Amino acid sequence: MQGLAFVNPALRVEAVAFEPWRGYWLGVMLTPWSMNLMLTPRDSAAWRPLRIGDKRRYTFPAGGFDFISASDEAIGEYLICSLFSPVLEFADHDTARETARLARQALFDATNAERADTPPGTAIAGTSNATATAPGPLAQLRAGLETPITRRELLHGHLSGGSDASRG
Repeated sequence: MQGLAFVNPALRVEAVAFEPWRGYWLGVMLTPWSMNLMLTPRDSAAWRPLRIGDKRRYTFPAGGFDFISASDEAIGEYLICSLFSPVLEFADHDTARETARLARQALFDATNAERADTPPGTAIAGTSNATATAPGPLAQLRAGLETPITRRELLHGHLSGGSDASRG
């Protein structure tokens, strides 16, 4: 895969923060092209097989996340939930590894759960979703990329927006 546009040459393959969770091993698989939460069998009695490509939702304190079934000759069945794909925004492997570790940790922090009373993209009271001088989509994307994101936003895929009101 070397030389492909979506591959980050600064990264390498690494299994990050794998620990037992229920009857599974839960961690993050970091590669030069993606970063995925990953569930693998730990207790064969707890593992419920799925057809390749099918989804299953798992609930953590931070909320529910859909995992997609996959299989590999070496490790067998596993489930993945994409965090980043591609991973071009990471300048070095240590930063990507720390992001992976924090993302896995954030699953178990209920303060990262989406609030049921405020869906993503909903304005907070006293704010407006649009004004006559609202920036265009490209300006909003740039602003979002320059604004730090919270662990909640990372886990729920709210990676752009620019303001707390537009990020939900």
